[in-house]
Amino acid sequence: MARPIVFFDIAGPADTGLREFYASLFEWTADAGGRIAVPAAATLSGAFRADPAEKRLYIGVDDVTATLNAIVAAGGKVHVPRFEVPGVVVLGLFADPAGNPMGLVEMDGDAPKIP
Repeated sequence: MARPIVFFDIAGPADTGLREFYASLFEWTADAGGRIAVPAAATLSGAFRADPAEKRLYIGVDDVTATLNAIVAAGGKVHVPRFEVPGVVVLGLFADPAGNPMGLVEMDGDAPKIP
């Protein structure tokens, strides 16, 4: 049996407001110890890549452009604005206030939007 991913962490200095950032944008809430539980697809897709070398979590959203605007307003930075990979997916890339690289996937209901 394949082994599942059972944990992830998002690191940054205590004063970067990561709890508030992720709670306000994605409705992720943390307990007093900083532990979060977030919804995930039954089978989490992934890829092995040589480039880019950085790790990135991708979060499903209704509107990549609107979410990137909210990310900037909440203290994050846009790395790459909304773009389409024809026949595959719609993406946007950003960094949270601590500089962690993250991504957005535009969703069509429960599945990624395919342009």
